[in-house]
Amino acid sequence: MQFLHLLQLYTPPSATMPEAPKLPQHLSTNDYNLTLKNKKTLQFIEDVTSNPDQVQQRVLSEILTQNATVEYLKRHGLTGQIDRDTFKKLIPVITYDDLLPDITRIANGDQSPILSSRPISEFLTRHDNIFWERKLMPTIEDELERRSLLYSLLMPVMNQFVPGLDKGKGMYFLFIKSESKTPGGLVARPVLTSYYKSPHFKHRPYDPYTNYTSPNESILCPDSYQSMYSQMLCGLCLNEEVLRVGAVFASGFIRAIQFLKKNWTLLCHDIRTGILNSAITDASVREAVMRVLKPDPKLADFIEFECSKKSWQGIITRVWPNTKYIDVIVTGTMSQYIPTLDYYGNGLPLVCTMYASSECYFGVNLNPLCKPSEVSYTLIPTMGYFEFLPVHRENGPIAMPKSLTEKEQQKLMDLADVKMGQEYELVVTTYAGLYRYRVGDVLRVAGFKNKSPQFNFICRKNVALSIDSDKTDEVELHKAVENAVNHLMPFDTTLTEYTSYADTTTIPGHYVIIWELSLNETTPIPPSVFEDCCLTIEESLNSVYRQGRASDKSIGPLEIKIVENGTFDKLMDYAISLGASINQYKTPRCVKFAPIVELLNSRVVSSYFSPKCPKWVPGHKQWGNVN
Repeated sequence: MQFLHLLQLYTPPSATMPEAPKLPQHLSTNDYNLTLKNKKTLQFIEDVTSNPDQVQQRVLSEILTQNATVEYLKRHGLTGQIDRDTFKKLIPVITYDDLLPDITRIANGDQSPILSSRPISEFLTRHDNIFWERKLMPTIEDELERRSLLYSLLMPVMNQFVPGLDKGKGMYFLFIKSESKTPGGLVARPVLTSYYKSPHFKHRPYDPYTNYTSPNESILCPDSYQSMYSQMLCGLCLNEEVLRVGAVFASGFIRAIQFLKKNWTLLCHDIRTGILNSAITDASVREAVMRVLKPDPKLADFIEFECSKKSWQGIITRVWPNTKYIDVIVTGTMSQYIPTLDYYGNGLPLVCTMYASSECYFGVNLNPLCKPSEVSYTLIPTMGYFEFLPVHRENGPIAMPKSLTEKEQQKLMDLADVKMGQEYELVVTTYAGLYRYRVGDVLRVAGFKNKSPQFNFICRKNVALSIDSDKTDEVELHKAVENAVNHLMPFDTTLTEYTSYADTTTIPGHYVIIWELSLNETTPIPPSVFEDCCLTIEESLNSVYRQGRASDKSIGPLEIKIVENGTFDKLMDYAISLGASINQYKTPRCVKFAPIVELLNSRVVSSYFSPKCPKWVPGHKQWGNVN
């Protein structure tokens, strides 16, 4: 999804803040000096990371100057002051619930400067994977420029590690979601839909780094089947030119490969005949695809030969032989897809290029060929004003209160002051009207680029299972599941997808883990193996959980439910029907929404319980048990 936009010749940094590198808009191919542009872009990164605190102070000053008259700041006593100390003293650290009354006013049509002096141009939607709740993030037109800037940094960085990417195409599976409108008439849509529908993307100037196999018409097609089919078909037609492949998330790219697995005969027929399948009814898509599709029996035979093989190992390098890497997010819970990507990609590098959210675009990966487990992002200090709330996990999962005391708010640190190895919750102030807003992401300082910290993404906060006093976070659950699936390896069985929920209908309540498996049906798995998986998960969880199981008896035995193949596709379809974006969808690792739990339980084929309590040793002397 790399996009290089409006580069302007770089000027040396002033005493205040470096300018983003740019080039004039209307350049011909011959005028496009890629080497110069790359050099200017990399120099920009060097400059802003060399003086992050200076840049951050300037950003905060610009935000507060631009929004000096807004109601929200005045409400908290900020009446034109733009210095950092006053800002931190007067403005509280907030969550979405704190902002909801103001968001509601804007959504209902109040056009007064509540959060931003600039008009709110639209809302960007974000879905909470626990409750399937849609959150509306305000944005302004200027933010598109900032997002485009971050995209423009990606390929010059990548070019240092994989040169020559301008000589071919990128095959990226990108999708939009149909938008809705608030009562006041503002558009509400996912951030990537907003970006793909913007002139910044649709009318982007010539750039060899945004030379995609997918026509804009296919990306912008609201019908997900027609969009996927036409993007895959064009990618196949141009297979020799493809140098990199990807999607936003690993799950989305794997879904594209599964689509190819189900539809390669139809796609080959189109390539063989040069006639597009009649199921593609969108006129603009048909016209765009027909500019690419020509009768090519030789290519059809080649694809048919590769796709009809029993094994799909290395299918990406077999069908797209010049591919250099796979560009997808594989951090956080997406890491579970790494083995599948390695299988399909024959060990191609897995590249995570950027870190962004609906609230703000944050940073880039300056070492893109690193191992997925070592991915770190350098926050670009011009994107917004960043603060960091220290997180202390100690022996258990992440626990972060919804509201902070005045003392806790004083502990927030600036970008230039974070400490190596420490974990923080990210807090952001944006040009669009978020002030000291808790994004909900937990990051760990992994190193530094010049004076700017680089962060590992750890998890989203508050994605947790809980029965009693126990709290299991997403990272802990994922590691426990990884440990358990080792029991399945001798049976040539892999875990396709998983989620979980806390079942409080039993007394005591217990954790339920939902597994969808890829089975070798010739080797049945004994029930005892699944019971061992249950116990392994419990053994891998924190001491509070194990105490509840083994000593307090406040938690019942953990249960694993095996569901039919295709269940998690149904789950995604249901989420999309509720308004989730196919582009941003991630399988929730914990669910609480009753219809989702019912859907999962309706497709269970077998279930297993932990056969005994996990080991637990008290961490301190238990009063009252002294002999």
